[in-house]
Amino acid sequence: MLAGAALEARASGGLWWREQSLLAVSDLHFGKSERIARLGGPMLPPYETHDTLARLDAEIAALAPKTVLCLGDSFDDSRAARGLSDAVQDWLTRLMAGRDWIWIEGNHDPGPLQLGGTHLAEMRMGPLTFRHIALEGAEPGEISGHYHPKAVLPTRGRQVSRPCFLCDERRIVMPAFGTYTGGLPCHEPVLSSLMSGDARAVMIGRQAVEVPMPGRVG
Repeated sequence: MLAGAALEARASGGLWWREQSLLAVSDLHFGKSERIARLGGPMLPPYETHDTLARLDAEIAALAPKTVLCLGDSFDDSRAARGLSDAVQDWLTRLMAGRDWIWIEGNHDPGPLQLGGTHLAEMRMGPLTFRHIALEGAEPGEISGHYHPKAVLPTRGRQVSRPCFLCDERRIVMPAFGTYTGGLPCHEPVLSSLMSGDARAVMIGRQAVEVPMPGRVG
């Protein structure tokens, strides 16, 4: 529950608002392997866009949302957005058909203007505000992405690291939905300073598991 809205942090990394039939996903970062190669970085298998789309397709099939909201950094940069293959464009067009599709601007991309849908800097719906980067002092009900939070927990002599939602009474910071996105440990100051002492982490993967936010003292 956030600002009176009942939300489900799904194991996929998507956020489901059943009352509004809205699925939010953040930081898809389509085209990351291409951008890294273009800039002279290591060659990564160029399949992350297909993998990310397949997982998004599965969530849409499971939930049949009326609205899909992409919470910024949908593409790794504007050139990646312009360089979509025909097959990827056709896939996205099929997913967008018959529903409202909202692209929130991120710091990596201004929004894929050639793909249609609605393009916004941020969006207010009911008690919630969706933006890419959390604001210090934001009103309760903020949902953001950007930081790719991950929880790192010790277990049986080793560490388990998984992407996670960070949640408290004021805001939710969403995990990155995209493949090849990495993550920032949630005990890092930029994240711990955003969240209250009783914040929770919802670790994602095969199932969603809620734990106290690592590194926080209530």
